[in-house]
Amino acid sequence: MKQTDHEKRPAPGQIVHVVIDRPMNTYHPEHKDLFYPVNYGYIEGIIAPDGEEQDVYVLGVDHPVKEFTGKIIAVIHRLNDVEDK
Repeated sequence: MKQTDHEKRPAPGQIVHVVIDRPMNTYHPEHKDLFYPVNYGYIEGIIAPDGEEQDVYVLGVDHPVKEFTGKIIAVIHRLNDVEDK
């Protein structure tokens, strides 16, 4: 059976392309008290349970970037949210 985009789930070891919409050392555009110490973005085409594209933290990069291609090293299972990171 073919997976739809909603059924795809990123997994450790998988190579993904991330679009960074919250570069490191910036603040959220609406919630000015929310600071991003790491690059934060999403994987295009992978829809998370919240209905938006899958959010991602990019670790190990010490400067702001616009995009990133790399290997998933972990999945953070969040108990207080419908979306893992």
